[in-house]
Amino acid sequence: MTSQRPPSSMGRPPSRSGSAAPGAGRPPTAVRPPLTAIRVPTAMVPGTSGYPGMRGGIPSPGVLAAPIKVTDRPVTQQGLSGMKTGIKGPQRQVLDKSYYLGLLRSKINELTTETSKLHKEIDNYNQENSVYLCYEKRAEDLAAEIKDLQGQLADHNMLVDKLNTNTEMEEIISDYSILKAQNDSEAQSIDNIFTERREREEQIKAIEEEIKKERQIADRVVQSMPAAKQEKYFSMAATNEQLLQELTVLQEKQDNLLTRVEDYEEELSHSQIKQEVVRLHEMLSVMETKRDAMEAEQKSMCSPKEEREKLFQQVKEDNQEIASMERQFIDPITSLTNRINPFMSLTNHMEFSSFNLPLLTKQINVNKSF
Repeated sequence: MTSQRPPSSMGRPPSRSGSAAPGAGRPPTAVRPPLTAIRVPTAMVPGTSGYPGMRGGIPSPGVLAAPIKVTDRPVTQQGLSGMKTGIKGPQRQVLDKSYYLGLLRSKINELTTETSKLHKEIDNYNQENSVYLCYEKRAEDLAAEIKDLQGQLADHNMLVDKLNTNTEMEEIISDYSILKAQNDSEAQSIDNIFTERREREEQIKAIEEEIKKERQIADRVVQSMPAAKQEKYFSMAATNEQLLQELTVLQEKQDNLLTRVEDYEEELSHSQIKQEVVRLHEMLSVMETKRDAMEAEQKSMCSPKEEREKLFQQVKEDNQEIASMERQFIDPITSLTNRINPFMSLTNHMEFSSFNLPLLTKQINVNKSF
């Protein structure tokens, strides 16, 4: 039993050159109405002919009554496609020398404009800087004038206080004399400092000139060196420069550390708890040192027998060293004694002769008298 499918009232779409039977085909794609724009009424039955805007008797709900030409829409081999809108206008087809020259001129104009802007900004900055310097100088002058006026005001206030307290004129004159002497002394000290500074500056200048001359001499000596020695000299100079830079960095680190130490010490001086912590830490360090020493001594300790042998050996070595030192001292002393003995005997003989000389002279005189 085979079921016969009822023929559809919508057949194949007609070709571009063919004709459609009334009520037998669907509208072509070019004139198909939008599906979501207008709702299809339910009372319209396919196959009814005679309505405007329909092709081949197929109703087209929502389509305008004006006829539409299918040929107005472009067609490709793959099917229909929409119209492509233009993205940009026509460009130069040949990028020749004139094109690049024009492009270069435009860039040069942009650079010139930017340079002029920068020059204008620089001029404005210089003008503002000059004005700022003038204002700064004027501010310094005004500050000095204010300081002078403050000093005068302090003097007048002090004078008014003296007058209000019924101070005697002699006392005021005495205070004035003391202050004037102190001021003169400080002025003399300032003059001496200024003179000393000028002398030091002259000495520094002379030393710099001397250093400059020595460097010129050193440069001439280096230029007269052979190539190998020059290379070695330049290598050592570069190493020296690097070491100086490292020394500068280390010096800065040392200064920073010293500053931190001073800050910590100042902070420590205001905190009893931190002082106690430091004291306990120092005590702990001392105890750890003692512990390490005791551990080392414990490790170095031997058995009693080994200690006795070690002690005997030490005593033996000490005795040998003492004997050697005695020999070293006795031999020179003996030699010196042997050399001194004749002189001592001669000295004794001379002393004896000088003691008995008057007696001998007297005896000789007595003998002559008889």
